[in-house]
Amino acid sequence: MLTEDTDIPLAALPVDAFKSHLRLGTGFASDVVQDEVIEGFLRAALAAVEARTGKALISRDFTLRLAAWRSAAAQVLPVAPVREVRAVRRVHADASAEPVDPALYRLVPDLHAPRIEPAGSLLPGIPAGGAVEVLFTAGFGAWEAVPADLRQAVLMLAAHYYEFRGETGLGEGCMPFGVSSLLARYRTLRLGVGR
Repeated sequence: MLTEDTDIPLAALPVDAFKSHLRLGTGFASDVVQDEVIEGFLRAALAAVEARTGKALISRDFTLRLAAWRSAAAQVLPVAPVREVRAVRRVHADASAEPVDPALYRLVPDLHAPRIEPAGSLLPGIPAGGAVEVLFTAGFGAWEAVPADLRQAVLMLAAHYYEFRGETGLGEGCMPFGVSSLLARYRTLRLGVGR
């Protein structure tokens, strides 16, 4: 189970850039009237782009809770890019937790599949009936550090949501072609054997 521990603060959202993208007028007493609506569309667009790409755009903290390692040789983290693994904790059946010595694991950064690997031969064992929690920070950094094509995709998708906010006839998962093409190179390619 992946949990987002920190939200993106309003100050980190590109509200002014989005207003410019929409070509909204400025200098009026009512400049902030639509800020709440704009914030909502930006958050929705960020969430959609992150879901489609598996990337956290603006840095924040996450916790991954696992009942078992996928492999004792490495655990791929579900969000990229990972900036740091803050801690790994073993959680016992009675809900008590103990930290794992950071010398026993290491982060292997990757744009698509970051992972933690053991410093020795295996990742730390998980207590019977318990779990392990990996606390990490993921994201490119502040908005300005997000790659330009992903920033443009967020602004385009938020503008699409803004312009067609009354439209209810689009199918689930529908995304404008321009946005989809900007996201294509960031999507994780999954290969399988057989069907």
